[in-house]
Parts: sequence; C-alpha cells; structure tokens
Amino acid sequence: MPSRCEICCELLIAILLPPLGVCFRHGCCSVEFCICLLLTLLGYLPGIIYALYAIVFIDRDEYFDEYRRPLYVA
Repeated sequence: MPSRCEICCELLIAILLPPLGVCFRHGCCSVEFCICLLLTLLGYLPGIIYALYAIVFIDRDEYFDEYRRPLYVA
C-alpha cells in the first residue's frame, strides 16, 4: 500500500502528464496506462480524469492475489 506522500506525488504528476502518473503506479505495459494514453491523446482533460481515477481507486494488488488472478496470467 503506497503512502500518502507517494499518492500526492503521483497525483501531481498525473495532472501535468497523465500517462506518466499512471505508469508510476501500474507500469507502462498495463491496460490502465494504455487507456490513459489513448484518452490523453483524444483530449487532455479526459486523460487527467482517468489518471486520477486509476491512481486513487484502482488497486492492482486486488487483482493479483493467488485466488483471484485473471485467467491470462500463467
């Protein structure tokens, strides 16, 4: 679980460069990053909104525990 300082830094970066903030949290080859990059290319404001959502509300650890991992992860 990231600390409050890490989240604040990621939020500030997400406001300036939305895909970079998502990349710091979820990695650069994740679905969240690709969605954020696409939204930022289509419009800067939708990219910021999605980046803030991806940083604050999406918890990657929830999806990668042993019992609830996706089928495509071997």
